[in-house]
Amino acid sequence: MDLNTWGHTANGTTVEEFILRGFPGTWHSRVSFVIMFALMYSLTVIGNASIIALVWMNRNLHTPMYFFLCNLSFLEICYTTGVVPKAIGVMLGTSQTISFSVCIFQLFFLLSLGSTECFLLSVMAYDRYLAICYPLRYSSLMNSVISARLALSSWLGGFLVISLLAFLTSRQTFCGPDVINHFLCDIDACLALSCSDRWPVELATFFVSIIVVVASCVVILVSYIYIIYFILRIQSARGRKKAFSTCSAHLSVVTIWYGSIIFLYVKPSARSNMDVNKIVKTLNTIVTPLLNPFIYTFRNKEVKQALLLSAPFCQRFI
Repeated sequence: MDLNTWGHTANGTTVEEFILRGFPGTWHSRVSFVIMFALMYSLTVIGNASIIALVWMNRNLHTPMYFFLCNLSFLEICYTTGVVPKAIGVMLGTSQTISFSVCIFQLFFLLSLGSTECFLLSVMAYDRYLAICYPLRYSSLMNSVISARLALSSWLGGFLVISLLAFLTSRQTFCGPDVINHFLCDIDACLALSCSDRWPVELATFFVSIIVVVASCVVILVSYIYIIYFILRIQSARGRKKAFSTCSAHLSVVTIWYGSIIFLYVKPSARSNMDVNKIVKTLNTIVTPLLNPFIYTFRNKEVKQALLLSAPFCQRFI
């Protein structure tokens, strides 16, 4: 079915495009945002692509943990690419309009990647649980086949669970205004323009949030409860430090990611302050993907050693 036939207004006409408002302000302030977004986007792509290349070039990193990290890095590149180029065009005023079909696709694409990240982070927490609590059986409990299946399930699950939300949003009635108070097609911003009953979409959003965010968060929480319990039983301080260092980077990423996700989506209604949402969404879609490679690099000894072996000149920076 053609998406352009969806989104009918009350008088029977079709909504062909929306106008993205972006960040209001003077030309100079918007240019400052553009420079900041472009810089962070470049660093995000370079940083995450470097992690993928580093893992691929170093056989010592060919383990399930770094396989999941490569999936996460690739996801971050896709995620920020789906946001920043369009956001820059919106802030410069050269690409403020977006067709209804593209808007729904962007909404579906970004939410699906966000859901996939939740699933991947929970899989990575489970992987750390097995590695720390069952070190002798780890190679059999988490081999290459199992890790590939878990990663594939995360990707498929992330896209499938958002399909219903995208479909329900596309069936909403939009009768004006057509200005989206955001720099992207977020579900809250789109529903704010709907003049039909939003309750089915809001209810579906709430339940999907529970399934994706809360369920994956529970998996992570339970995994780390067992991890912490196991670490506290280690008698030597050096052993405790070594065990905790293997999951400290992942725990840092989880804290940043879930803090913004829970604020944005785990709520019974889509009605919220759009200006606050834009700030949190910037953290969620641009800042977090930028921080991930640096967190995993500077807080992971194996990655730092691989960097030193691959590029000796990096010693001055690490």
